[in-house]
Amino acid sequence: MDLNIIINQFVWEWNDLLKACLSLVAGFVLGFEREWKDKSAGFKTISIICLGSTLFSLLSYKLGAGDSEDATRIASYVVSGIGFLGAGVIFKDGVNVNGLTTASIIWMSAAIGMAIGFGVFLTAAIFLFACFIIIGSGKFINKHIIKSVGRQVTITLDREDLDAKDELIKELKPLTKQLKVKKVTMTEDELTVILDVLINKENIRKFERTILANRKLIEISI
Repeated sequence: MDLNIIINQFVWEWNDLLKACLSLVAGFVLGFEREWKDKSAGFKTISIICLGSTLFSLLSYKLGAGDSEDATRIASYVVSGIGFLGAGVIFKDGVNVNGLTTASIIWMSAAIGMAIGFGVFLTAAIFLFACFIIIGSGKFINKHIIKSVGRQVTITLDREDLDAKDELIKELKPLTKQLKVKKVTMTEDELTVILDVLINKENIRKFERTILANRKLIEISI
């Protein structure tokens, strides 16, 4: 066997190992925050997604070498396939949609993994750094820039006074940006109202005090 072929194959395999290591580092950076916050897709999931995307990119590039169309054919299916995985962590809870950040990180980890697999290291590093900044500054943005929050409020009232519900909603509405009665249930003694509320953060305390001041209140869950 030609010595040059052996040397080239050895270097090629070392490049693959380097890409795998970089992919694991990228997956760790992206998955650490999700793991720390105990989200549905944590360090292990994000790292495997990033590593898998790198592997698919490597195989796509190797198997399609010399053919510009085949060189990206396998990798192109990663884009569509990762969408199904991301959609699985999104769910709606009243006015709140949960899992969007996790789904976005899954999507971005696949993209960065593909960039590493194709050897575009600088591009991968730039986007990884940008993601890290966005993830790290999320708490500051939520506290100082985003002024409204969505809540699902469950209120249990004494059933003796059915007008108490309408009066309470009338008092709460000026404190919210959006208030929607999602469900009303009644038992022999209690009236339970579930509200979907969009409210300014500065009004949350006043909103809670208004509910607690109601004499017909039995229980509240926010």
